[in-house]
Amino acid sequence: MTVYLVGAGPGDPGLLTVRAAELLARADVVVHDRLTSAELLELAPPSAERVDVGKQPGTPVDQGGINRLLVEAGRSGRCVVRLKGGDPFVFGRGGEEALALEEAGVAYEVVPGITSAVAAPAYAGVPVTHRGLATSFTVVTGHHRQALDAEVDWEALARAGGTIVVLMGVAHRGHIATRLMAGGRDPGTPVLAVRWGTRPFQEVVRTTLGQLGQVEVKPPATMVIGAVSALDLGWYSRRPLLGWRVVVTRAPGQAAALVARLAEAGAVARSIPVISIEGPADGGVALAREAGRAREYHWVVFTSANAVRRFLPLLRDARDLGAAKVAAIGPATAKALEEHRIVADLVPGTYVAEDLVASFPPPPQAGGRVLLPRAAVARDVLPEGLRSAGWEVVVVEAYRTGRPQPGPSADDLAWARQADAITFTAPSTVNGWLEVAGREATPPLVACIGPVTAAEAASRGLHVDVVAGSHTITGLVAALEAEAARRGGRRGPSPDR
Repeated sequence: MTVYLVGAGPGDPGLLTVRAAELLARADVVVHDRLTSAELLELAPPSAERVDVGKQPGTPVDQGGINRLLVEAGRSGRCVVRLKGGDPFVFGRGGEEALALEEAGVAYEVVPGITSAVAAPAYAGVPVTHRGLATSFTVVTGHHRQALDAEVDWEALARAGGTIVVLMGVAHRGHIATRLMAGGRDPGTPVLAVRWGTRPFQEVVRTTLGQLGQVEVKPPATMVIGAVSALDLGWYSRRPLLGWRVVVTRAPGQAAALVARLAEAGAVARSIPVISIEGPADGGVALAREAGRAREYHWVVFTSANAVRRFLPLLRDARDLGAAKVAAIGPATAKALEEHRIVADLVPGTYVAEDLVASFPPPPQAGGRVLLPRAAVARDVLPEGLRSAGWEVVVVEAYRTGRPQPGPSADDLAWARQADAITFTAPSTVNGWLEVAGREATPPLVACIGPVTAAEAASRGLHVDVVAGSHTITGLVAALEAEAARRGGRRGPSPDR
């Protein structure tokens, strides 16, 4: 097998390369650094061994031990991914690890990553080169004081011009500034320091070379010295939920879409599922029976994507529906139908049972039949409303909501207590959260996908701050963005260990 020296990128999981994601997906062993994001580690199979070889600040680094670990793991016949921040060959000691593998006769592959030397400034709104300001840039480490004086000619760098990017140099920033000014750099030269670059809790400090030693800058930070640092192309800082920590309570396998939309808005979203989707109590006997009779109904009505995904696989194909029409309570349910190449004949204007009843056509004079596959526990507004309109309604259990096992970890609940907001997408998520986490772990801002969920939350004693106008994932995120704007974009704490 092969040991893969993989660049994890600067921190934003979205900057991981396709090749890196492919290798993580089939890794048997992941040897990772201290600052590797949890999202990247989750790309590896659950069965993969995860080995933290993180190097704590101020602690001597046993690189030899890491090298021996890689050689041993590589000889074991397993797929080994050595996941390194940024690019493994840019101050990542990847060359030393490759040499150790080379000398041991262990096959290896290098997968470059995006270096923080370029990405962190870009996320802070500063290009390292810019016409009229800088036509070159130099990347240098400022980690070891001895190397600062013995291996780096700072005066020569100062005279060379262009942009200077310093990695791991926060502790020695005053000395670096002094050396560069001694080489002729103007004390008024703009300087940018980016901490936690490319992450939602990114912090930016702007100063000058003359003041660099006096301003507070905390590691880990990338420092950019040069005229380009006066630019402020702040595309990332304008993300509406930047730095917000948001809890997502949807069932496993269903949280990804909401987590992704929140991340696009700049939030740190954490999936803490409190419900699970389980099969019907009778093992699906009744559901299969009614699926076999689907053509005998005038309408089949779906109130969730879960019901769609439980019911439609029981059909041979769409012809089993015969002349029956199909209704979906909202766009997410309609999209689930489209995955099976079925287009909903009816989707109400607002995505609640009351509007679906109001939008439903009257039954034929000879009487009409409606099949309603749904959750074991659900509101009776829809079947009762259709029956009042003259329809015969058959309700069949398509699935049940249970509690995931294991439930939220102590770390999950501790994270939730520090979060800014929590999202609920169904009454079952409200009840599930309060059952497994309780009010004491509930973040201060409660956001609900629609009025039914909000009513459940309120009935359980929660103060609901946000209700989506459009009862969809997109609408929920948009409502959170509006609330963040109203509150002035308040951010959560930084992720200091």
